[in-house]
Amino acid sequence: MVQHNESVRQWVGQFAEILQPDRIEWADGSQEEWDRLTQQLVDDGTFIRLNPEKRPNSFLARTDPTDVARVEDRTFICSKSEADAGPTNNWRDPDEMRAELKEAFTGAMRGRTMYVIPFSMGPFGGDISKVGIQLTDSPYVVVSMHLMTRVDNDKVAEQINAGAEWVPAVHSVGHPLRDEAGNEIADVPWPCSKKKYIVQFPETREIWSFGSGYGGNALLGKKCYALRIASAMGRDQGWLAEHMLLIRATSPAGRSYHITAAFPSACGKTNFAMMRPTLPGWKVETLGDDIVWMRPKADGRLYAINPENGFFGVAPGTGVTTNPNAIEALSENVIFTNVALTDDGDVWWEGLTEEVPEHLTDWRGREWTPASETTAAHPNSRFTVRADQAPSLADDWDAPEGVPVDAILFGGRRRTNTPLVVESNSWRDGVYIGATMASEQTAAAEGTVGQLRRDPFAMLPFCGYNMADYWGHWLEIGETLGEGAPRIFGVNWFRRSADGSFLWPGFGDNSRVIDWIAQRLDGDAEGESNVLGVIPRQQEFALEGTDVTDEDWQALFALDPKAWLHETDDVESYFKIFGSRVPVALRERLSDLQQQLEEAADH
Repeated sequence: MVQHNESVRQWVGQFAEILQPDRIEWADGSQEEWDRLTQQLVDDGTFIRLNPEKRPNSFLARTDPTDVARVEDRTFICSKSEADAGPTNNWRDPDEMRAELKEAFTGAMRGRTMYVIPFSMGPFGGDISKVGIQLTDSPYVVVSMHLMTRVDNDKVAEQINAGAEWVPAVHSVGHPLRDEAGNEIADVPWPCSKKKYIVQFPETREIWSFGSGYGGNALLGKKCYALRIASAMGRDQGWLAEHMLLIRATSPAGRSYHITAAFPSACGKTNFAMMRPTLPGWKVETLGDDIVWMRPKADGRLYAINPENGFFGVAPGTGVTTNPNAIEALSENVIFTNVALTDDGDVWWEGLTEEVPEHLTDWRGREWTPASETTAAHPNSRFTVRADQAPSLADDWDAPEGVPVDAILFGGRRRTNTPLVVESNSWRDGVYIGATMASEQTAAAEGTVGQLRRDPFAMLPFCGYNMADYWGHWLEIGETLGEGAPRIFGVNWFRRSADGSFLWPGFGDNSRVIDWIAQRLDGDAEGESNVLGVIPRQQEFALEGTDVTDEDWQALFALDPKAWLHETDDVESYFKIFGSRVPVALRERLSDLQQQLEEAADH
């Protein structure tokens, strides 16, 4: 058992002295633990047990209205050097931050149980997998980690005892039940603190999180470990930790292609990962919907795993028509957070069904009708469910060795400029596409909805070191892979016409883009070159069965040199933020692109 390991025991003991919990419980990931803690959460008022006839073994949690999303302004990368964190991360001196955190954490668990959660990111024993241990005072976090990671005391102990590196992660909601003098403090259904810290120490691989009980702030295996800490590990160890989905697409001829894709939050990752293709003969299997770890191997290929064990998906917009596989996965054993409650004890959110219920209890616990001025579910409301409940999941989704990657897609939410699909001419040009990605702001993080922001590789909030160095690391991985490197494509499902309507149907019709990508990989589609790369010829693209007109097609790929020159000016300004650390190769690509666009604009 992991508690018998001396380094683990010392670390837990050190934090127990600081946090001062009444009890310590070592999690084992068992069904008994799940049943006991979910019932405890119901008894405490944190969970509402849903109608067992409609949604067996499923629960609804309502958070404090101030604790509904990642808090990027309170997320810190505490590298030894500020320059190593880079201008897009919040940096604090690690010694100063430790002192501040120690003060916040002192006595933070008085009156509560401290749970010790041993977990694995990725299949146990895989050469891309890693383990960690999280401390928390939130049973909501424990049961959520059951779904999102592989919680197993004995197997994690086996890895650590064999010398595996493990990441120490400590979390507290910051709401003790006794003060320093011993006076009782009332508990609440969703305990949290006004003061929040989500802190990563890249060099020592530590995570400290305080004050929030919400998803990515509290489930420390997810964004904190699997992206921020893991990206720094990957930099040091020669691999990649990415905010990407992972699928296997199989053609009518029976050939399979493994595709990763980076889309910012709420831009269709889960829908794409669980796609039901409309193009006859194609099959898409889910391997992962949010995070991918990739490592070059001896055969010269880049291999990928999904390090997670579940889906933590945005509920609004996930519906019977948009993502039937997700809806089927949510039939039982689910934790819903901040969705609406129906009168018969089930859940609902905007986009679940075309028909809107006449009466609901909204995410704040208030009466709601279609005439209400607010949404029934919070825009960032979530579902948490084990991956193996998705009917689209590949049988070998958790194969320890991973799968070889054939293509990498980068795509944001863009109304203009960016084409439906374009293949880069080289790994360098593909890294440029990833580095200059932009998307309209979503509700998944605090900020102004609809505002355009650069989101390189969809990693802006998640890169654990200087973003420009991260681009350089990608270029180095490309050099390591050489001819075995995956091909890189840019995609954009969200381009609109002059009247504001979407030009592309999206969802299952995105299989048509996969079909063209497969043709490119097999050498069966010539495409058409422009300054951005290679775009499809209309005659080699499977449009039959869609309502896409010739005019729509032209608009999907229209390239206005002057508009793109504005775009490159914006990229140039963006690169200036990173100073001399921007790789020379990306500056050269920008310069080449500007020159080609100026020549095109003059014609």
